[in-house]
Amino acid sequence: MIQEHVLGEIQDVREDGTAVITAGLPDLDRALLRQYKRVEIILPDGRRISPEQRRKVYAILGEISEYVNGYRDGDALEEMKATMKMDFMLKRMESMERRLFSLSDCSVTTARAFIDYLVSFVIANDIPTKVPLIEQCEDVSKYMYACTMHRKCAVCGKPADIHHCEGSRIGAGVDRTKVHQLGREVLPLCRVHHTELHAMPESEFIAKYHLEKVKLDEALCKRLKFKR
Repeated sequence: MIQEHVLGEIQDVREDGTAVITAGLPDLDRALLRQYKRVEIILPDGRRISPEQRRKVYAILGEISEYVNGYRDGDALEEMKATMKMDFMLKRMESMERRLFSLSDCSVTTARAFIDYLVSFVIANDIPTKVPLIEQCEDVSKYMYACTMHRKCAVCGKPADIHHCEGSRIGAGVDRTKVHQLGREVLPLCRVHHTELHAMPESEFIAKYHLEKVKLDEALCKRLKFKR
C-alpha cells in the first residue's frame, strides 16, 4: 500500500475539542477512487520528528526508489526505507545508540541526521531529484560539504567547478596545483551558476540561493587533488 504523507494546517479549534484541518492532496484522483475517510494526525511537540521532516524523508526515499527500481510504488518504497535505515544505523550512528528507529516517533535529532544521510547518498550516487536537494536538507553546511566532495553544483546538482571565494582566490595565471589550498573557502558551482556569481556581488549570490561557504579540509583537498 502506498503511504501518502502530506502537511496540513489547523484552521479552527472548536469548543467541543475538534479541529478543522486543511491539507493538499498529492493525488486527487487516487483520493476520490479510494474514498479516504480516516487519516492519521500527528501533532509535533518539538521533541519528535516533525511532519516536515517526515515529508522530506519520504520524498527523498521516493526519488532513490524510483532511480534504483525504475518505478515508485508502496512495496518498493518500504523496501528502500528498510535498507536505508539499516545502512544509516550501521554506518552513521557511531555516536548514538545503535538501535532501530521509527519514522513515526524518532527524535528530531535522529530525523535530521537521517535526512542529511539520504541527501549525501543522493549526491554521491548522482541520483536526479525533482526538488532541489538544498530545499530538502536539514543542515546546509553538510549539504555544501557533500556537494564539494562530489563536485556537484550546490544550486542545481549539475557537475561543478570549484569557485574560490573572496579572500581565498588564487591569482590569474598561477598554477593551482602548486598553491596550498587547505583552509581556503569555496563554493561548488556549475558553469551557469559560476558565471551568474561573477555577474553580481558574491554575498548577494550566496544570499539568493541560501548557500554557505565551504572551508577546504584535508579530506576535501585530497578528493579534489588540491595541494594541502
